[in-house]
Formats: sequence, structure tokens, C-alpha cells
Amino acid sequence: MQQRQLGPFTVSAIGLGCMNLSHAYGAPPAPEVGEALLHRALDLGVTLFDTAALYGFGANESLVGKALKAHRQQITLCSKGGMAGVTFPDGVKRVINGRPEAIRQNCEDSLSRLGTDVIDLYYLHRWDKQVPIEDSVGAMSDLVRAGKVRSIGLSEVSATTLRKAHAVHPIAALQTEYSLWTRNPEIAVLQACEELGVTFVAFSPVARGFLCGDLRDVSGLVSNDIRRTMPRFAADTYATNLQLLPGYLAIAQEVGCTPAQLALAWLLHKNSKLIPIPGTQNIHHLEDDMAAVNVALTTDQMQRLEALINQHTVKGARYNAQATVEVDTEEF
Repeated sequence: MQQRQLGPFTVSAIGLGCMNLSHAYGAPPAPEVGEALLHRALDLGVTLFDTAALYGFGANESLVGKALKAHRQQITLCSKGGMAGVTFPDGVKRVINGRPEAIRQNCEDSLSRLGTDVIDLYYLHRWDKQVPIEDSVGAMSDLVRAGKVRSIGLSEVSATTLRKAHAVHPIAALQTEYSLWTRNPEIAVLQACEELGVTFVAFSPVARGFLCGDLRDVSGLVSNDIRRTMPRFAADTYATNLQLLPGYLAIAQEVGCTPAQLALAWLLHKNSKLIPIPGTQNIHHLEDDMAAVNVALTTDQMQRLEALINQHTVKGARYNAQATVEVDTEEF
């Protein structure tokens, strides 16, 4: 596996987003299936693993911690706080809370579930807009000084917020959605990362399955699949977006790679300081994704891809109204 720099760490050029194994896309696989996939990722040379307190309300951290415990010194382990499950009389609910005391508690809980003494990269999962970013990052910097966290990251924030946070404590990484069909980071965040020396980590790099080319009928998505809440996956809108696929698949055939590999290769070629973190429940898909490091694209192919799938040709917002309010990214 090729290597890239992530803050102070040298990691695999493609990391693994572990969310899918516990969260967001219908019923998760059995724990033993998740463990097998994580072990296969290790075999393929993956050294960057990304989880969060939110995923499965802690179940994902427990799974990742158990599966990777014997390999802890060989991997870069990332998790996130500031958004987690909180127990109420009517059940566990997702809560965004960036107050210092909440971040400290989130971190302690994550360390326990992960079975480790230190988290290599700890992200603020969402900026709590009721709390100054400086206060939340100040609490995270305390965790660094306490030896519980090695470096700090931010998720789904704007260039302006990144700069404010970076003035408090060096930010190692910024994570947000980026793919051919989600180009928002190109507005300002990628440039800010370049200026500040912050690694950009791209989640949902295959467009939540769209760029894999085989999700043709969204009516089959189960009721608790997160994509059912996303405007781009509404039936009529998605039917329009599907019209982009034939041209995209033709380029994949020309390159001699799978559609998912083409999406990942585009990101790897787009920015040498960027690291995509695809997620999957399927070992075959995992193997397919990681082989994208070997795909070469010409300048002409890059340009044709960008002209075909971009913010002007894709229909629908990436989040619904409520989720859009919760993020701090510049939106086209």
C-alpha cells in the first residue's frame, strides 16, 4: 500500500471508514463479520482506521478496539467526540455537545471502548454552534497535554472555523465529504488545509454507493438507511442523477478499473495530501477499493470526469434541512 502523511503519522494512502460496520446503512453485519473485514483490511496494508463515539452508540468503537487490539502499535487509530448517544427516558438519542466537560467524557468513554490508552487522532465530530470553537478545541488540547490524544482533527467545518481552531491548537486533519458528486471542499476548505498544513480526509468518497455504479433502484433501501433522508437519493432526483452514470462507467471501462476504483483514483490524483476513507460491509468491495492505489488517470480523463459529475450536474442537496443546519461547511 502506498503511504501518505496524516499530521504526524505516516499512513496508508487509503484508510478505512468503519461506520458501515455498525451504523447508518440498515442492519449491521454480525460482529464476527465486521472483525473479519477489519483483519482483511490489515492484510491489504490499511493502517488508518476511522471510528466515532456516535457509530452504533459506541458499538463500532468496541468492535474496532477488539478486532485491532493485537495490532494497536501498527495502526493509526482515529475516533470522534462532541456528538454521541445520550440515554433519555424514551431511548438513546444522538446529541451534539461541544462543551469541554462533554468532550472530556466522550474521550474517556471512547478510550474505554477502544481498549487503548491513547487515541492517535481525535476529531470534533460536529461543531456545537452553541459553544465557541475555541472552547471545544481548548478542551481537546487539554486531552493532548494529558496524553489521552496525540493529535486533533475537525469534521464538517468551514475554512473560517478551521482557522479559528488552528489558532488555539494545531489541527492535524479536517474530515468532510468529498467525491466527484460532492465538491463543496473546493470552495475554500481545501485551500485552507493547504495553507495551514492540515491533511484533508475524504469520507463518502464513492458517493454513498452512487459511484459504485450498481445502486440503480433506491426504493429497495431499508427504512433505517441514512440515504433515505438525503435529497439526492429521493426517487425522482436519483433518477435524474442516474443519467450521469453511463458516461462515468464508460470512462471506468476506458481506464480499465471498476467504478469504485475510478472514484477513489480521482481523489488520489486530485490532491497528493488527501486521504480517502471508504467504508463497506463487504470484503470483496474492500479489496476492490484498496486496489485503487494502482489506478493511473491522465489529465484528460480527470478533466472529463470533473466535467461530467460536479456541483452543477448533480441534483439535490447532500443533506436534508435539519442535517444541513448541523454542519458548518460551505455549501454550493
